[in-house]
Amino acid sequence: MKVLVAVGTVVVLVAGYVVYTVLRPFVLHTELVMDASPEQVWKVLADRAAYPEWNPFIISSTGELTSGGTITNVLRDTKGKETTFSPELLVVEPNKELRWIGKVPPGAVFDGEHSFRLEALPDGSTRLIHEETFRGAAVPFTRSMLRKTIEPQFVAMNHALAARATDR
Repeated sequence: MKVLVAVGTVVVLVAGYVVYTVLRPFVLHTELVMDASPEQVWKVLADRAAYPEWNPFIISSTGELTSGGTITNVLRDTKGKETTFSPELLVVEPNKELRWIGKVPPGAVFDGEHSFRLEALPDGSTRLIHEETFRGAAVPFTRSMLRKTIEPQFVAMNHALAARATDR
């Protein structure tokens, strides 16, 4: 009986921890105003075959940009480490938003919902909101690493995207 109570207590604690980490996400958020229209920015963002030419963060991205579909991305962090994953596309709205979610199976371990939102500004420029919301049991143990190795790559990509969009 004591063993069952102990096992039950551990299960409840683990389940509570997982629920807590899912409900309390960690967000990496960056923004940049670009001297380019949302259409110009989207054209560069959607031309994933050209990513190796300019993108320091997402060095490869293949697959059709269709909501509900899956793409394959190769990311490079600040240490040069490359990671390949195949997220599900949640939103593909030209000139406005590109969003996907990647999960470490079975889910609730380490999930990342990545988005690029384009906001048209009155002067013809665009505000890029580039962020990722992380949820799952492993997230509290990776926050520092994400800030050091991924967030700077968001910023680098934002500036490279702006340079590419204004060249066109």
